[in-house]
Amino acid sequence: MRAVWRDEAFVADDEKVGAADAAIAALRDRGSPSHDGTGARLVDFAADGDTLHVELQPLRWALRLVDGDASATISALCVVRDSEGRWLAGRRAEWLASWAGRWALGAGGAVDEGESPFTTLTRELDEEWSVTAERVRAEALVRLPHNMILFIGQAWLHAGATVTPDHEHDAHAWWPAEIDDWPAEADEPLRRMARLLR
Repeated sequence: MRAVWRDEAFVADDEKVGAADAAIAALRDRGSPSHDGTGARLVDFAADGDTLHVELQPLRWALRLVDGDASATISALCVVRDSEGRWLAGRRAEWLASWAGRWALGAGGAVDEGESPFTTLTRELDEEWSVTAERVRAEALVRLPHNMILFIGQAWLHAGATVTPDHEHDAHAWWPAEIDDWPAEADEPLRRMARLLR
């Protein structure tokens, strides 16, 4: 992956700024330590053989929280497998800004200013699970219906690797390699994504 950053930040219209302000206030009201800052916006992308080229620009982090239009903010999701093919799942803490209380695969988060989304995959894996992958592969760039972009990668851990969840997770589990054997808390969107990655 090759990431190029524009110098100029994205400027949202007044309506989106107001919606972002309201979303941050709502997080504070429910006791979330989430804070506003700078994130990344996908401006453009192109594939050249095996290399994905992305053009990014800084934007206000809270714009990702605007209902209906997240202004093409980009986040990375690192789906994690162990040496036996099992899937690392974590239940996200109730105070988080997005997907609070839901089960998710692996690690994920916002792309930091100046960072390559591929670097975000490994950084988030270390921050959220205190583990380093044996190998990591880029899988997909997906635009969600509310105009948020997910850069999805997949990581495989060394045999015997252990994970230690951070405060963003209140539970975690290793789900079986066979997706049909997953527990009831594995919702259909997670199963669908895993089948695409398998």
